[in-house]
Amino acid sequence: MADDTITLRIEGDDETDEITLPAEILDLMRENDESDPEIVGDLALFSCAQRIHATVHHADGGDTEQYRAIEELTMELFEDRFGASYAELTGHQH
Repeated sequence: MADDTITLRIEGDDETDEITLPAEILDLMRENDESDPEIVGDLALFSCAQRIHATVHHADGGDTEQYRAIEELTMELFEDRFGASYAELTGHQH
């Protein structure tokens, strides 16, 4: 791939994946001395929080006990990472 991209490796328990992004997009999102993996980690958690929130609060059949428990844990992890709640950072409250 072109020299103006960066490839990051995502590792799970038994599997891996790679994502290639334009290097400049990471530079645009960088705050202070954040590393490329930190930026992508932030994006991954933000995306997961957004999806479970949408499932619980905006999708037919998504407001189940199982999904609410997943959302609760996700939002706890979100607040631990970002130091603010999902509602505070997005301005989207219920």
